[in-house]
Amino acid sequence: MAKERVLELANKISKTKRGSKSEITENHPEYKVLEPVVTEEMAEVALCLEFRKPQSAEEIAALCGKSLEETSKILWDLSIAGACLVGNKDGVDKYWLEIWVPGHMELIVNHPHKENIENFTQIGKAFDEYGRRKAPMAAGIFPVGKGPMRVIPIETAIEGETRRASYEEISKYLNENTVFSVSDCSCRTAREAMGEGCGHLKEDMCIQLGDAAEYYIRTERGRKITREEAFEIIRRAEENGLMHQIPNTDGSGKTHAICNCCGCSCLATRNAGMFLHNDFVRSNYISQIDTEKCVACGECVEVCPVNALKLGQKLCTKTPIIEEKREDFPYNIEWGPDKWNVDYRTNRENVVKTGTSPCKTNCPAHIAVQGYIKLASQGRYKEALELIKHENPFPAVCGRICPRKCESACTRGDIDEPVAVDEIKKFIAEQDLKIEHRYIPKKRHEYGKKIAIVGAGPSGLSCAYYLAIDGYKVTVFEKQKVLGGMLTLGIPSYRLEKNVINAEIDILRELGVEFKTGIEVGEDISINDLRVQGFKAFYFAIGAQVGRMLGIEGENGEGAMTGVDFLREVNLGNNIKLDGQVVVIGGGNVAIDVARTATRVGASKTSMFCLESREEMPALGEEIEEALVEDIEINNSWGPKRILTENGKVVGIEFKKCIAVFDENKRFSPKFDENEVKVVKASYILISVGQGIDWGKLLEGSQAELNPNKTIKADSFTLQTGEKDVFAGGDAMTGPRFAIDAIAMGKEAAVSIHRYVQPGQSLVNGRDRRAYHELDKENLKLEICNNMPRQRLLNVDGKKSKKTFKDLRPTFTEEQMKKETERCLGCGATIRDEYMCIGCGACTTRCKFGAISLVRKYDEEGVELEKLKPIIIKSMLKRKGRITARKVSKFFKPDKCR
Repeated sequence: MAKERVLELANKISKTKRGSKSEITENHPEYKVLEPVVTEEMAEVALCLEFRKPQSAEEIAALCGKSLEETSKILWDLSIAGACLVGNKDGVDKYWLEIWVPGHMELIVNHPHKENIENFTQIGKAFDEYGRRKAPMAAGIFPVGKGPMRVIPIETAIEGETRRASYEEISKYLNENTVFSVSDCSCRTAREAMGEGCGHLKEDMCIQLGDAAEYYIRTERGRKITREEAFEIIRRAEENGLMHQIPNTDGSGKTHAICNCCGCSCLATRNAGMFLHNDFVRSNYISQIDTEKCVACGECVEVCPVNALKLGQKLCTKTPIIEEKREDFPYNIEWGPDKWNVDYRTNRENVVKTGTSPCKTNCPAHIAVQGYIKLASQGRYKEALELIKHENPFPAVCGRICPRKCESACTRGDIDEPVAVDEIKKFIAEQDLKIEHRYIPKKRHEYGKKIAIVGAGPSGLSCAYYLAIDGYKVTVFEKQKVLGGMLTLGIPSYRLEKNVINAEIDILRELGVEFKTGIEVGEDISINDLRVQGFKAFYFAIGAQVGRMLGIEGENGEGAMTGVDFLREVNLGNNIKLDGQVVVIGGGNVAIDVARTATRVGASKTSMFCLESREEMPALGEEIEEALVEDIEINNSWGPKRILTENGKVVGIEFKKCIAVFDENKRFSPKFDENEVKVVKASYILISVGQGIDWGKLLEGSQAELNPNKTIKADSFTLQTGEKDVFAGGDAMTGPRFAIDAIAMGKEAAVSIHRYVQPGQSLVNGRDRRAYHELDKENLKLEICNNMPRQRLLNVDGKKSKKTFKDLRPTFTEEQMKKETERCLGCGATIRDEYMCIGCGACTTRCKFGAISLVRKYDEEGVELEKLKPIIIKSMLKRKGRITARKVSKFFKPDKCR
């Protein structure tokens, strides 16, 4: 049953009458937000309060007929509840009512004792529902600068702007006040209560000023801070990609709070993100992009709160790309649900329809290739490292073993040869070993919760890196005695030296990551044991470290083993010697590594046999060439039939001719000519035909499930398994892939784990889906400003390389690197949707190239709430006129089909 007095109070604050068409009922959010925290007796007193007209307890007592003592107590309870405000006026506490938003809704959501409110979720939902109900009514009727909330641009974005006004500066509000508090963000608190958080947490987000600060401090909604602390909170928010807004109902140049907002949780910014009436919140500024300077790094796109920025292209095209122009706006047409973007928290786009740079698109981690190439060309190596490590903590590793998908897709390759992206990255990564250029990221937060990573390979290490930056206490468990997983145990030193791996892992140590080696989780310690120790979430990244056998006769003979086991023994430094002829079975990159390693540990002759033709071999072309120059024989289109043994020891192997590897549907389905066979003498058979996963006892007692191929079942986006606190990625989820694929998944796992361990956060809301697609190369007019040939390194002498485990491959000189960076065509650039831009300036904080700035477009000031009504009425009449004019114009427009 509804509380009648509380209903009356909801109607009073709403300025509606009981029984009227606009009456607030028990089903409305205005009532639902009050009901859990306001009793009938409290409401009876609150009904004596007036809007923005402070009254003393003595005055209210006379109106409500209660004693001064009782009235004072109830008024204080109302202040604690957020159903009224209190402030000391000339030495006397006075109380008054405010509007709902920004006002009572925020105050109630920020209740100082929310943990004791039985129906707090109802409060959060009511705040959300109020905005959903009211926002559509506001479409098109609030002129720029007149909305209840207003974006204030990041101050560094408008420095030097000649038409800057002081009311556009955060520093003005902080410098003009003397009392400050900081509180939880009410929007994020509501989202959290609903289980719909976006990963941006609520704590220490909103700054109150003056009377509002005193109220927040007295009611324990916020804690008192100094002006210097307020500036630090602003700075930290900007570093984390947040924007600023102020309540805009106190008059021009006045406000009682500064909010640090994101587009994915803020209920004011939702007017722009979901309802698309951006004038409601926008500042006087819009972003402007200098496409000549822009390198499509995507950093601005990532932080734009309203998805006004997307990656596009800037190369000349055969068919002009015509930018879609908006004609429909909230102020000139009816603005209903067909115009909204209801799923704005899950459907953000990274790229315009016509695509962007192929290098960023095709990199599994979507690293800003064009960006770090430009920084390297300018000698800004530390910044280049920062840009790379935003997506990949291990550039030195990947500079040596990356599959170079960016180069394969490089637009320059359609003219002559692709840019040597990987060699440029390798050069930059080499600088990371020098003190003056070494990049160690700053911790963004200090969340402190304990997270366990199982497996110290590239995916586990990547996850640990990004969690450590957020200040989590990360422990990595590794069953081997060494770190690096297959980077260390599966890749020979002549391709990836151990000191390179260790140097990049050292950064994780500096970030506070703890490593425990020689511990097999599931065997030596269970997941439940770790839960008891306080670990809140787990990432399973154990890799595919088990070699597969063939299932043929003789494979158990002495001298036959998997290539993975062979590489592990060599990489662990065990004394492995192979005398005589070695046959390697397989045609992938691992098989190449096995064959080249066999040569280095004593094989008199090393031969590879694989099912595939040379063109079909899965190994990278460059790796095949490296094997050939080391005198490794490659035999294509042969499949093993049986291994020959004498007295239990391998003496040879029989092969049969493979006539087709795949069926008509491109599925693996080899066919053989059983009549064409040959026998090859061999002392050792190294089988490298795939890798599997050994789960041991890791999954015992858990809800996590495996696929038929023994990979773990996990959500492809969030990486969450059937065991809710367990996430999985890398080879353990996908099967064997490249290190860069595993690294990319590690970062995504860190995002999910952060959201999982924090109360009320969604694993998907407001999350970057990293959906990239490349430009249409067929539509390009390819012109180059220089004919600079691709820079080349001297080929390694195979006779020398096959005798050492040292990596003899050189790195570009600085001169070569700079020449090569000049070959980049600079395909991509950021594209701005002017209407969507709300002028917050978050984009400018991320651009390292001076390519994006804010320019003043409007000259609008806020007004006091009491002066707003005639402005809105005038705006409504203008809007009605525009809508009518458009309808008339369309009615008389000639029909082109006639």
